[in-house]
Amino acid sequence: MSYVPFYDPAKSYLDNFEHGPFGLFADTSPASPTSEPKHQFLGHPVFVPFGIPAGPLINGRFVKAALDMGFDIPVYKTVRTHRFECHPWPNVLAVKVEGDLVPDRTLIANHNYAEPLSITNSFGVPSFGPEFWQPDMAEAAAYAGPGQVVVGSFQGTLPENGSVASYLEDFVLGARLVKETGVKIIEVNLSCPNEGTANLLCFDIQRSRRVVEAIKDEIGSVPLVIKMAYYKDDHRLEEFVREVGKTVDGISAINTISAEILDEDGKQALPGAGRLRSGVCGSAVKWAGLAMASRLARLRGELGMKFAIVGVGGVGNAAAFDEYRRAGADAVMSATAAMWNPRLAEEIKGQSHEL
Repeated sequence: MSYVPFYDPAKSYLDNFEHGPFGLFADTSPASPTSEPKHQFLGHPVFVPFGIPAGPLINGRFVKAALDMGFDIPVYKTVRTHRFECHPWPNVLAVKVEGDLVPDRTLIANHNYAEPLSITNSFGVPSFGPEFWQPDMAEAAAYAGPGQVVVGSFQGTLPENGSVASYLEDFVLGARLVKETGVKIIEVNLSCPNEGTANLLCFDIQRSRRVVEAIKDEIGSVPLVIKMAYYKDDHRLEEFVREVGKTVDGISAINTISAEILDEDGKQALPGAGRLRSGVCGSAVKWAGLAMASRLARLRGELGMKFAIVGVGGVGNAAAFDEYRRAGADAVMSATAAMWNPRLAEEIKGQSHEL
């Protein structure tokens, strides 16, 4: 890899949080615009509809650096209504995938980060408390220059008593706390655990509808984006879009594809209970992200809806950005490739044919 990653997988999450970002992200300054923004994302002008999704931008310093490096739609990592600890290190490992990654594969992980780059990440959606992230997110949102907009991401947390009402209340409280920061766009992570019948909230369609309706009632006119996982079944995806598509303002897809992760000795690579399986992102999931963008665009047209589509997964160069735009994505984001190539936004602005 030609650059130092801005999130260092050799360090713990806390080390990255306290001392990062690294590489070119460590010493940035705002660029002076030389033109007017030519694109719109959910009502906000942007120079290029490209950014970094929730995940690697773990605090305001990371978000500010992303803005300085030309990622015009950065997402402040998913937060919770209370402190939530990170999984033990390691949290990021390289995985070797031959071709496209289909669900339910077993992969071997190591520390050899090489092209074509795919990784597994296992953090558990850690969060500091609102007393830290509210002012930090507010400062990051205010830092955005002309042609840029910061998205604030959050999710609900399962209550110990398993109460659905308490679960919904936590989502509403999270939405209220994020709105108070002044971010112009809010994202809720539905590709997270759910106490219902599905292991991801976005696969529990009726509960997803209740969650997004409750959030939208709380945040009013602030645009709401939902982050979801890959849907294998077309009929279920259509049902999901029918239930939530008229409430939300945007759909971001995909998050990751789950796989069993082993080390080179055939043992569980990520220590701790519940970590045999982990999400995989990077070049190996590009096919799934592109497919979802195309399917969501088709459903949006057929159902007469207006939600924006954010395409995520395997975007490592300008050609991939163009593919997503042609598939119907209104905005495109990159996490894995952007971590190792902080100049990715700059390259897309100079090379893309879809701008």
